[in-house]
Amino acid sequence: MVARSTTACQTGACQTERWKQDLADAFSDAETLLQSLGLHSQDIPDLDPTPAAWRMRVPRGFAALMQPGDPDDPLLRQVLPRQIERALVPGYVTDPVGDVAAGLSQGLIRKYAGRVLLIASGACAIHCRYCFRRHAPYSALGAQAPRLAAAIARIADDPTLDEVVLSGGDPLMLDDDQLDALIAQFDAIGHLQRLRIHSRLPVVLPTRVTERLCARLAGSRLAPVLVIHVNHARELGEAAAEALRRLKEAGVTLLNQSVLLRGVNDDASRLIRLSERLFACGVLPYYLHQLDPVQGAAHFQVSDADAAGLMETLRAQLPGYLVPRLVREVPGADAKRPIH
Repeated sequence: MVARSTTACQTGACQTERWKQDLADAFSDAETLLQSLGLHSQDIPDLDPTPAAWRMRVPRGFAALMQPGDPDDPLLRQVLPRQIERALVPGYVTDPVGDVAAGLSQGLIRKYAGRVLLIASGACAIHCRYCFRRHAPYSALGAQAPRLAAAIARIADDPTLDEVVLSGGDPLMLDDDQLDALIAQFDAIGHLQRLRIHSRLPVVLPTRVTERLCARLAGSRLAPVLVIHVNHARELGEAAAEALRRLKEAGVTLLNQSVLLRGVNDDASRLIRLSERLFACGVLPYYLHQLDPVQGAAHFQVSDADAAGLMETLRAQLPGYLVPRLVREVPGADAKRPIH
């Protein structure tokens, strides 16, 4: 009896409970996070301990990858709220990529030919300070179950679509039961060929990659693609590497997109290490995004000229398949715009 219970726990409900507990245990207070790193609030002169609009959330496993005692740690810089975020900077807006204008309804966003993006969840496991959807009106989307049902009906009625992209928030904030039901409905739509998921959870909350999730993606009729989001090589600790290995073994195509961020990865050597670490984890670099001009993130901006110089170094020192494409998203454009 004990052996059967242990096996069930490892492959079923206990995996679900583990990632949900890890999520519940995330840091939500800046002072507590800093104390865990041997730092104090006075080490961060512009710390914002009470960010009202975009509260702090950092999983403890991600925090464990930060360098203790370093107030300028690139992982810490991505998540620690600062007073400078309150500054109103011309050109930095609440909807920097035109999601509202491109929205159809029910959280569907149609920008590019042949594919549609579905906001599967408004929640995230980590609150990155540069997030382009930090001001998104998720509460206006309506109740989750009827919203998703209506969205799926619209996808089924549009034969021009061959790919559905799950985004958020983070779509892997849905649990395995919810994802199973959602993917089953996509499987039944004959004109769909690919399922793409954009998620930070395999990196910041690796316990979310359960055996059931891998099996569901492997068993889908649709070709599964997972686009993760990693900005610095140190984000890919051993737990994340193992989670990515399981996904790759399940037949999932793994790509990465990064955001170019001042003080985080605006250094050629850091970007080179990131590409090499991604490849070691079975992931190909896909995009390096110029920062979307979202209100509250202007202090992360890197100029186009500096970005172009970094790319020249990457092309000189890396094989072509490890060089991400430097792009910017322009509202209303029919594709991401390359920056040369």
